[in-house]
Formats: sequence, C-alpha cells, structure tokens
Amino acid sequence: MTEKKVNNFGKFIKWFWITIGAGLAIICFIFLLASWGAFGKLPTFEQLENPENNLATEIISTDGKTLGKYADENRTPVKYKDLPENLIKALVATEDERFYQHSGIDFRGTARAFLKPGSGGASTITQQLAKMLFTGKASRNIVMRVKQKIKEWVVATKLERQYTKQEILTMYLNKYDFLNQAVGIRSASRIYFGKEPIELEMHESAMLVGMLKNSSLYNPLRREQMVKDRRNVVLKQMERNDYITEQQKDSLQKLSLDLNYTPESHSDGLATYFREHLRGFLKGWVKRNPKPDGTEYNIYRDGLKIYTTIDSRMQQYAEEAVQEHVSNLQKFFYEEQKRNRQAPFYDIDKSEIKKIINRAKRNSDRYKRMNANGKSDKEIEKSFNTKTEMRIFTWKGNRDTIMTPYDSIRHYKYFLRSGLVSIEPQTGHIKAWVGGINNKYFKYDAVEQQKRQVGSTFKPFVYATAINQLKRSPCDKLPNTPYTIPKEKYGMDQDWTPKNAGNKYGGELTLKQALAGSVNVITARLIDEVSPINVARLAESAGISTKIEANPSIALGAIDLSLLEMVSAYSTFANKGMRVTPMMITHIEDKNGTVLETFVPETKEVLSEESAYVILNLMEGVTQAGSGVRLRTTFPRGKFITGYPYKFNNPIAGKTGTTQNQSDGWFMGIVPNLATGVWTGGEDRSIHFAGIDKGQGAAMSLPTWAIFMRKCYEDKSLDISKEAFEKPDDISINLDCNKVEDDNLEEGEEDNKEEKKEEQKDTDF
Repeated sequence: MTEKKVNNFGKFIKWFWITIGAGLAIICFIFLLASWGAFGKLPTFEQLENPENNLATEIISTDGKTLGKYADENRTPVKYKDLPENLIKALVATEDERFYQHSGIDFRGTARAFLKPGSGGASTITQQLAKMLFTGKASRNIVMRVKQKIKEWVVATKLERQYTKQEILTMYLNKYDFLNQAVGIRSASRIYFGKEPIELEMHESAMLVGMLKNSSLYNPLRREQMVKDRRNVVLKQMERNDYITEQQKDSLQKLSLDLNYTPESHSDGLATYFREHLRGFLKGWVKRNPKPDGTEYNIYRDGLKIYTTIDSRMQQYAEEAVQEHVSNLQKFFYEEQKRNRQAPFYDIDKSEIKKIINRAKRNSDRYKRMNANGKSDKEIEKSFNTKTEMRIFTWKGNRDTIMTPYDSIRHYKYFLRSGLVSIEPQTGHIKAWVGGINNKYFKYDAVEQQKRQVGSTFKPFVYATAINQLKRSPCDKLPNTPYTIPKEKYGMDQDWTPKNAGNKYGGELTLKQALAGSVNVITARLIDEVSPINVARLAESAGISTKIEANPSIALGAIDLSLLEMVSAYSTFANKGMRVTPMMITHIEDKNGTVLETFVPETKEVLSEESAYVILNLMEGVTQAGSGVRLRTTFPRGKFITGYPYKFNNPIAGKTGTTQNQSDGWFMGIVPNLATGVWTGGEDRSIHFAGIDKGQGAAMSLPTWAIFMRKCYEDKSLDISKEAFEKPDDISINLDCNKVEDDNLEEGEEDNKEEKKEEQKDTDF
C-alpha cells in the first residue's frame, strides 16, 4: 500500500514537471511565433530606434520662450534631465513599483493579476509604452486582446534591450495624451500649471501621474474632486514606497489642485497673428527645402524648431497695450453710436450697408461650410435669419447668447480693430507683432494682410526726398498759402489744389514747423519740387513693396499700404539711411537639433546718413510741438487718451496720420533702436468716429504706442534706448533754426544801415 502511494506521488511529480515544462515550452513557442510576426507585424529595429512620435513644430522667441506650436498633437519632447525627481518617483510608485527590477514584464504582477482579478494592473511602464507606440488601442475582442498582449510583451522586452530605464520613462511621459491639447509631459505641465516640467512641485506631479490611469475620466477641467482624490492615491503610493514621509503625504493631500490653465491652441497664447503669418511662410519653405530623402518636412509632425526674432516680453507688452487702449476707446465709440441711426456706419446709404453685410456673410465660416455642402441660397439665407446659440466676443469676456448669424455680423462690425508691429532698425528683427484684438474672432491681420490709406504718415518720404535730393534744411521756409499743381504737369484729370486742415493759411513756416503741424500745402510744394516719381522711388527703396502710383496726391498719403511696410520703411531712417529687410526667423532646426537654415537679412543704402539724420530731426519736431506732443505734456486730456499722461522726455521721432472722415488713425514712433507703428480703425472705412477729436491718429493710435513703450522702458532687461539719435560727424545741412533767425536779423540790420548811408549820400548831393 505504501509502495503504491509512493509510485502515485512519483507520477504526480512527474506529470507536474511535465505540465510546467510543457507550459513553459508553449509560452516560449508563443513568444517565438509572436517574434516571427504570427500575431501581427512587429516593429523593425529601425522603428524601435526611431519610434514615430508625431512631434509638434515649436515656435521659439529670441529670449527662449515657446510662443506656440503647429501640431496634429501638441507634443514637444523633453529629456530625462528636464524631468523633476518627484515626477519620476510618483510615476514608478504608482504605475510600476518593480520597474527597476524587471526587464519589461513583471511576472509577479502578471501572476497576481491572473490569480486575483482586480488586485491591480499587470502592465509595466514598458508594456504601456509598447502599447502606445506600436500595438494601439486595446481590442474588445478577447482573442484579439490576447494577441495584442503577447505583442506588447515581445515589444516590451525589445524596448528594454534597446533603451535605458531613464529613456523608457522619458519616452512614456513624452508620449502620453493628458487631454485638452496636452500631449506629452511638457505640454501638460505648461497647459495645466503654466510652467516647465522641471518646475513642477510634488503635488502637481502627483496630479499628472494620477491622470495616467485614464485622462478622459480624470480630467481636471471637468472632475476636479475626482482628480484630487486620484492625486491623493498617488501620494499614498509614494509614501508606501518610502519616497515621502507620512507627514509629507498628509500635508500634500490637503492642498488644492492649484490649476493655472493655459490653453495652447492656434488661437490662444502669445503672437497668434504672427504665428499664423509664419505658418504661411513655412508652407512655402518646406517645398523649397526638402529632407535628405527628397520628401517634404511636415510642420505638424516632424518636430521642427523655429527660432524667431520675436521677443516674448515685448510681444506681451504690445498685446497688453493694444487691449488696454482699444477696449477703452471702444466704450466711447459705443456711446457715440447711440446717436447714429445707421450704427455703426457713417457716410453711406442702406444699399451700401446691405452690400457690406452680404460680403461679410459670404466670408463667414458658416456660409462657406453650407455652400460646400451644396445648400441652396434660400437655405443659407434662412439659416442666417434663424436665431441660434453661439458664443460671442465682448471686451468683458466671451458671452453665450442666442442671436441670428446676421445679428452676429452686425455685432462684430461695431468693434474697432488695431495692429502694432515693432522692428529693431539695425537688424531688421521683428520684435512684436499684434495683428488684431483677438485672433479667434477677428482673423484678418492688420499688420501684413490689411492695407489701408496711410494719410500724413507718408509725408516724411516727401520731406526725405527733398532733403536727400535738394539738401533742404528743416529751417528752410515756405509760404503757407494755397498751392495748385496744374493737371498737365503729371498727367492728371484735373488741377490739384490740396487744402490745409481747418483751412488755416498765412505767413511762412519752416519745414520743421510744417511737418509738425502736418501742413498740406507745404508738402504739396515739396513734392512738386522733387517730382512724385522720385518720392515713390525713395519710398519703395526704403521698404514699401506695394507699387506706388507716382502722382502728387501720394504726398498726403492717398495710397493703401500695410503697417509692416510702413514700419519697415521708417526703420531705414533710424538705421542711418540703410535699408534692412524685416526678419522674423533667425534659424530653423530639425528635431535632432541640426540647423537646416540660417537667415540673414538683405541690406542696401537708400539715403545718405546725413539725410536720414535730418529727417529724424524733422520728425522729432512732431513730438516736441506737433500732433505728437501729448507724449510729453501733462495738461488734462479726454479719458479716451488711455494711460495719459505719458511724460516721455527722451528723443522720439514720430508722425501721426489721419485719413478722410477719420477712417484710419496712425502713429509711427522711432527711438534709436526701435521703430514701432500702430494703426486703428473700423473693419470698413465707413465705420469711424464722427469727429476729429477721438478719430485722429493722436487719439486712436498714439496711446497704444505710448503704453507699449512705457512698458518696454520699465523692463530694464530690454535695454530700449532713451538716448539721442547719433549725429553724423560732418553734417552740412543747418539744423539750428534759431541761428537762422539770428543771422536773418543781423543781415536785416546791416541792410538798414546801408540804406541809411545811401539816403544820406543822396541828401548831401
């Protein structure tokens, strides 16, 4: 009996080991089949070396800040050294406690999950990475899911052989989608906390690690308490694994989430209009600069780094300045429109208003979408007359409302638009670019896309031509009387006799006084002296790319130009007459840091250094005694002059511009190392202030320039110059108008003496 029991036990042991051996053999065979691709294609060695990461192209400011990204997925990878230790500890403690002990598969965890369902996930961090990179979303079909799991195991072991533990952790955090356009740990830390990953505090790291379980479920923007509870589980895991003490855990669990939500869509963040303009440039650049294999770079997937000339600090100040002034000015515009029966339009009849509204309808996304879907005109018209829920822009914040699309068109017509661009004259670097008041609701870029009549801001080109060509002095005097240019002289349809503002005439004025007062008749005399063709040539050489029709009316700015063109051309005056083409990119790198192209501006001489300095001297008169004098004065002004008084006391060369009916208000201002221009007006020329008081450039745009410059001067790290413009050593043109007056007085006294002597001689005779 005993012998029989022994034999039975021996058989049991034998079959036990046979079963174990067979099981191991089957597992090995399954792994072998999987490695041969029996359960689906596996990644190649090259794919393991370079897993597809769908990397965002990053736009970087000259001071090293990320301005935005172009992406299918908003992902910018970081290196292990850029990750805080508290984040790594939180990740390992929560997702894979034995991460540093296994080689891709945690057999102990797998056995626990198999024998005790619900005791915890069996997937290691490496397996989760393999799933994200190569096997995809889990299938609901149990057979397919088993196949996927086997593939994950095989890929995980390959990843462990290919990469270090640090690299696997970094790849995992760079790949995970944290929701709300936050793909990868860098985007997540920037979007949820407004900081770089290395700056994350422990409770912030714990929240992000908590989201790894299921970011759709643990969405901090929708389920704050649930996310907080999950974060506290992570902190508990850290305490359990001896990464923090119980006291630390308890104190950290009491903290709120402290979110600082900073969205990073194409319409959010800094320099949105600039980024959109840059996108258009890059679409052409990738066609001209293919990869080594001949294919095009994809700006949404290839992880390019675009190093721009924009300074994030100056861009921030510029956007703040535009918003501060235009939001204030808008209040006065609204108040005025209460008395306007055709608000917000002036000077046009109902049929013209209807044309404007219909044009806006056809340009709308709604119309384009319905038209593309084959909807009839009748159906589209009905849709535009049907009230619907929508979110609209207001200066007090976006507002949910119900209105017809036609009503929304009219709502947006009320808003004044504005643009600002700032250029460093010596390098051509564009330092700030504000194309409008809100890129999400107002797409049209007032810096480069839009061209509007420039008014008196064009006059300096007339004066510059006279100075450069005829050596005119700021002290030269011309009669302030009506002046007519006959039509035959320049092939015009009729004689041209411009009028001064307010019909004020009489006496003589120096050129400096005439430009400061924006006197039209003297500008007309000057353009007739030098001829319109020469003014047009100089303006185009200085940076105006639009073809200028050479007729006398350009002297008063009867030409449509972009703000970028104007500031670029004004920069030539500040750079001693040397034209430098505007630059927005310094260089472009691929995802590995290889420089693909370095950009260098073109330069050419337009004016002599002496002429450039003299025109600056003339324009200084505008801010000393002319239409720009409110930059310096302190006596009371209307509340629509936002931020007044400004109390600038440094040299500033400037020029205001106001077009017919106050449709456009301009201000161009220059200091030695910065040229900045501002335009403000309605979307249509018939949308404007009724009177000159609020509608002139000195009220519409000068305050934005002043607020921007004040912010720049307050930031000492920017080093914006307050010095005088550099004067050439040998200057032959007289700039001292007081000396001219004294000389004229002395000459007059000598003439009087000679006349008396002659009279005495006659008497004696």
